[in-house]
Amino acid sequence: MGYTCIDGEMVIVPEEADVVRKIFELYLQGLSFGQIKMYLESMNIKTVTRNEHWDSSTIQKMLKNEKYKGDSRLQKTYVEDVMTGKKVKNTGQVSSYYVKDSHPAIISEGIFDKVQKEMTRRSRVVYKEDGTVEKTGKRYTSKYLFGNILECWYCGAAYRRRAERGKVVWRCGTRMESGRDTCGDSPTLNEEWIKEILARNICEDRIYDEEIVRNKVDRISVFNKHIDKIRI
Repeated sequence: MGYTCIDGEMVIVPEEADVVRKIFELYLQGLSFGQIKMYLESMNIKTVTRNEHWDSSTIQKMLKNEKYKGDSRLQKTYVEDVMTGKKVKNTGQVSSYYVKDSHPAIISEGIFDKVQKEMTRRSRVVYKEDGTVEKTGKRYTSKYLFGNILECWYCGAAYRRRAERGKVVWRCGTRMESGRDTCGDSPTLNEEWIKEILARNICEDRIYDEEIVRNKVDRISVFNKHIDKIRI
């Protein structure tokens, strides 16, 4: 929603772009995905496929879609079988690429980043059945550093540590609490692999040093089987 393709170029559709901006605005005003869905339907605003009913998960995906700030992630899917042309989701089988300013933006980078931070904040607030609220995932409250800085690109939840078959892995907290169906695209990461990535990109002499990572890294967003963005 918000774009059309003309002569191979992405062009903004003004009426649809207004809907996209409204969705971002409503989320920053405090509305949930479900409340935004109800608002859009009450205003008789149709989806890009002209459906009268919105899906909360679609709204969530829109709010996380980097295309709205003018950027593109290439090769989110790839052709698995050249004979059939079947496309599948790229979960690390082939390289993916991030391109900034690839097309006109509908949402400013500032607004987009505010929404991502708000998603992370909300993911660390748990509403219990008795109506009480519990905050989780505060910075450096866990004895494990990665539990404070790894976050799921898909749902914004913090990653959690788990020992499996003699190895230490990290997995999306939403997926661990509510099952694979709630955040099925989030990958499980081997702790040693994470350390190797950070050693190459953050640490001196490419040797992993937790103190250096603790002092330099604010947040790591995990997309597919890649560390998508390291905020320092």
